[in-house]
This record gives sequence, C-alpha cells and structure tokens, in this order.
Amino acid sequence: MSAAIALELVFSRPETTLSVTRGAARLMLDMGYAPLLEVCLPNGRRADVMALGSKGDIVICEVKSGLDDYRVDRKWPEYAPFCDAFYFAVAPEFPQGILPEEPGLIVADAFGGAVVRDAPVTPLAPARRKALTLAFARLGALRTMRD
Repeated sequence: MSAAIALELVFSRPETTLSVTRGAARLMLDMGYAPLLEVCLPNGRRADVMALGSKGDIVICEVKSGLDDYRVDRKWPEYAPFCDAFYFAVAPEFPQGILPEEPGLIVADAFGGAVVRDAPVTPLAPARRKALTLAFARLGALRTMRD
C-alpha cells in the first residue's frame, strides 16, 4: 500500500527575512551592484539591503518577511531620499497584490532573486550622493576589519 505524503514547508519570520535578504543581495551582485546589509541611514532608519552601482547609483531593498511585517511597517517612504531606486524584496509566497505600485519589486529566496517590477529612478542630488557614497565605503571597509 502506498501512502501519499504531503509536506508543507513553513518558515519562521526570521528564516524568511534571512532568506529574502540573502537572495536580494545575491541579485544585486548579479546586477553589478555591491550590496551591504543593515545599513543605518542619516534619518535613523535601517536599510535591509543598500547597494552601490558601478556608476555611483544607490539602490535600497526593503525586505518584507510576510503580510504582518508589511502591514505594521509604514516607514518605507522614508528611504526614498537616500537612494536612486527603491525596491520591496519579498518571498515567492508573499501576496504581491497588496504592495503599492510605485516601488520596484523583487521576489527572492536564499539562492537568488528576480526583478518583477523595475523601480522608478529618481536621481539623488550630487552632494547627498557624495555623502552617502563616502559613508557606504567607510561602512564596508570598517566591516571588513571586524572579521
């Protein structure tokens, strides 16, 4: 007698966050960006993934681990002044229809990701770009010394 076994994989919020963050960072690498995780911004917010492009463009990805995470967190518009492009990064099972249409959208898991919707580009002012780029470079360098 053969019994069918159905498995449903359910990941905890921290596991989902880690998986989506890792996949979004890997996607940024594949797109030619240099990503850093958990970057504090001048306004006190923390970007889950911030990435610097070869031409100096800055992208921020805000990871949403689930519906509850998205519903209680309304700070995402506060990232726009610190990047040229902003994306939400979510797991494949996330209900994408509830997200606003303005930001870009990345679907990711631990192995990588895909851009589902491109982010609109709003170029930073040159002085802000320079300040953010210097802070990004210093943070990256300081993190290498911690290891």
